[in-house]
Amino acid sequence: MQASRDDFVIAIRSAFLKKENKQKFSLVALIFLTFLILVSEKFNLKPIDYLKISLREIAYRSTFIVSIPENFIKKSYIATKNHFSVYEENKILKERLDIELSKNYNSEYIIEENKRLRSAIEELESIPSEIVGKVLVDKKSPFLRSIIVNRGSRDGIELGMAVMDKSYLIGKIVEVTFTTSRVLLLSDLNSKIPVDLMPNNIQSILSGTGEHHGLIQYTRQQSLIENDAIVFTSGAGGLFKSGIPIGKIYKDPLNSRVIVNFFSDFSQLRFVKIVSFKGKPE
Repeated sequence: MQASRDDFVIAIRSAFLKKENKQKFSLVALIFLTFLILVSEKFNLKPIDYLKISLREIAYRSTFIVSIPENFIKKSYIATKNHFSVYEENKILKERLDIELSKNYNSEYIIEENKRLRSAIEELESIPSEIVGKVLVDKKSPFLRSIIVNRGSRDGIELGMAVMDKSYLIGKIVEVTFTTSRVLLLSDLNSKIPVDLMPNNIQSILSGTGEHHGLIQYTRQQSLIENDAIVFTSGAGGLFKSGIPIGKIYKDPLNSRVIVNFFSDFSQLRFVKIVSFKGKPE
């Protein structure tokens, strides 16, 4: 009797282990589970509520995790696009700003020069006579800075004449031959000229350093000198006409030196103007 019962159990188990029976069993189990959930909702059982909440939480979390890569790619794309857009816009704005600053600087320069010229008391009216010369040789040494130009005494060149690059003073004639002249640049260690610093109208001496800048020396008003102040010739001693622009002030915070950055780049000179300021009575 016991053997026949075991055989019956084995037969039922074998029947359920067959593939088709497995599928039928799974379908029946799923239907039974669905029916159980529907019935349990009417009775409002807490375990079922907890189960539903847990399933929803799992679904929400899964959706959030799955969407992370997509959101990251989307945000990265938007950020990259905005970066390039801001870069191009900044480039355009910078170009416009440079143009506007150039216009403002020219206006400021003209205003300051006019103020200086109006405030200066001169007995003679200066009449410039310009001679254009080509730079032939650039003599360089650790401390000396000078150039040779293809204009000499046959062209009316004289010692002490001012040499300019556009409207900026760069040096003076110190040697003259029949066909050439040597120009001592403002950056030369031996160069010292009287200057005015605007807008505070501070008188001082500009000294060469042998480098690409000059230094303001021999002034008691150094504390009043402002950054970006404009340096002009003062006309003191009759060496140069007053009001010729030279450069801009930079105050070195490390050693308290007052540096003059020249408007002209002396290493790029090709043509210069040799100017004589002859006076005539008013």
